[in-house]
Amino acid sequence: EKSGGKIAYVYMPDTAGQGFEHFNRMFFAQIDKQALIVDDRKNGGGQAANYVTELLARPYLGSWKDRDGLVFDTPGGAIYGPKAMLIDQDAGSGGDFMPYAFKRVGLGPLIGKRTWGGLIGISANPPLIDGGFLTVPFFRFYTPDGEWRIENEGVSPDIEVELDPAAVNRGEDTQLDAAIANVLKRLESWKPVQRKTAPAPATLGR
Repeated sequence: EKSGGKIAYVYMPDTAGQGFEHFNRMFFAQIDKQALIVDDRKNGGGQAANYVTELLARPYLGSWKDRDGLVFDTPGGAIYGPKAMLIDQDAGSGGDFMPYAFKRVGLGPLIGKRTWGGLIGISANPPLIDGGFLTVPFFRFYTPDGEWRIENEGVSPDIEVELDPAAVNRGEDTQLDAAIANVLKRLESWKPVQRKTAPAPATLGR
């Protein structure tokens, strides 16, 4: 409502089954919107959300128009306008990596507070004879320049915004409001997808 129907909103509670289910259900139902805010706050992690990053990075290449006048954008299933991601101190693991990837690919600004920085993965958990098990730190993330990053440092926002507790008690979300304002401002200079075409040619070729 605050964006006048221009901005889609997608919340991901994790980067595992439930999170991808949330994403698919919320994202594809809103691909008619011009812009997008992804909410990574309190994201409990799971896997690397490469599926999400690749989908959000789809560039508009053109459209098809059929004999009935219906238009189909390509690639489909995309939102081509400005994007932003909300992050906070309670997002970690896959919830650390997703904003890192979002920023690395250049999808838009990160808004909120630094993520908690827990990207070492656990694996090889041998069962014990009494039914217990061990969690073993097994793999760690490094950047394209060979630096071990994110663990114990998190991913910092481009625009730092506190979640005001007093505002929350009033039913307000100061971080979301900041993201909406940022995306609406960028929409002012964004060139929408071209829907108008020249008359259909009567001959083949140019």
